[in-house]
Amino acid sequence: MSGFVSFVGSGPGDPELLTLKAVDRLKRADAVLFDDLSSGPILAHARRDADLVGVGKRAGRPSPKQDHVSRLLVDYASGGARVVRLKSGDGGLFGRLEEELVALRAAGIGYEIVPGVPSAVAAAAAAGIPLTRRLTARRVQFVTGHDVTGQLPADLNLPALADPEATTVVFMGKRTFPALAALLTAHGLPSQTPALLAEAVSTPAQSLHRTTIGALAARLADARSDTPALILYGPLAEMP
Repeated sequence: MSGFVSFVGSGPGDPELLTLKAVDRLKRADAVLFDDLSSGPILAHARRDADLVGVGKRAGRPSPKQDHVSRLLVDYASGGARVVRLKSGDGGLFGRLEEELVALRAAGIGYEIVPGVPSAVAAAAAAGIPLTRRLTARRVQFVTGHDVTGQLPADLNLPALADPEATTVVFMGKRTFPALAALLTAHGLPSQTPALLAEAVSTPAQSLHRTTIGALAARLADARSDTPALILYGPLAEMP
């Protein structure tokens, strides 16, 4: 008998930002495979007898290999379990969702995708800013700050990322932002472009730092921190 997998977006970390569907799936799950940022109070919604398995990946730390995570999903579901794959934010945004979907399809296992509050949206809300504005910020773009090697991707669309009339959100980019900022300014984006560093969004450790891309690049060049963060830059980041 084959089980079923629910890919559940847990939002940025605040359990009050879980959707009703996310809570329902957690309460009914036989097993929950969770990311690091989806742990803590969010897991209180799971059944006491459910298997809770941490499979999160964090830069610079030992982490489960992706094929191992996919195999766990297949093994649990193949035994008839109702499985929740709990992903931080929304699983479809830099959450390696597709690789796990491919494994389930190959094994003939059913699944659903339950969207979550994206961390970029939560960061903007925490800062009290919108992501768009008529006339001056009509486009939003999300980009990852590192590739599979942990370095800044070599194939970034720099003219698009240097667009002064777009709101840009950089995921997982603290370590590589100094290099990115240098490329952005070389492509015409002023170093005084407003920027926001949003760390541990929606958690008790949340920190919001308003600055410019030039000043942020200098700050991060000397900083070493594993705190999860987003970087937003563009015309709206300067709002009080």
